[in-house]
Amino acid sequence: MPKTPLTFTLNDGEVAVFVDPGAALIDVLRRGIGDLTPKQGCAQGTCGACTVLIDGKPHLSCLTLAETVEGRRIDTTAGLAGGPNLHPLQKAFMEGFSAQCGFCTSGMLMASKALLERVPNPSRDEVIEAISGNLCRCTGYEPIVDAILSAAAQMQGAAR
Repeated sequence: MPKTPLTFTLNDGEVAVFVDPGAALIDVLRRGIGDLTPKQGCAQGTCGACTVLIDGKPHLSCLTLAETVEGRRIDTTAGLAGGPNLHPLQKAFMEGFSAQCGFCTSGMLMASKALLERVPNPSRDEVIEAISGNLCRCTGYEPIVDAILSAAAQMQGAAR
């Protein structure tokens, strides 16, 4: 089958690639473009490790057909930091020891980024709901929730 041309914005840069019909977005990002930050986890939509933002909303890239992102904006963990400066979420995860094995970290960061853009000062319950589609095998979730709340507070302080 012939490949399909695909153009979209990836972390502030324009991307043009040819994709196989039915290709998953995660495969295009990792193998086609070389953005290895979305993690290939379960490949069934249950772990959340592959979470990316599509037009600001979290999506599982293992279940997203690449062809559906034509002309859209995709954000991955690779685009979080501003040069040498970590995003407040990344800094809070690091300072709170919220990333242990790293399996879930990328998906957790992207799900929480979407939350903080939508709800700048979330409650603990809102954080828990926002990351509920992301499995963590190491932390017991508390350090992650605390890091997200810490980043929210930091971002609110910086906005004032």
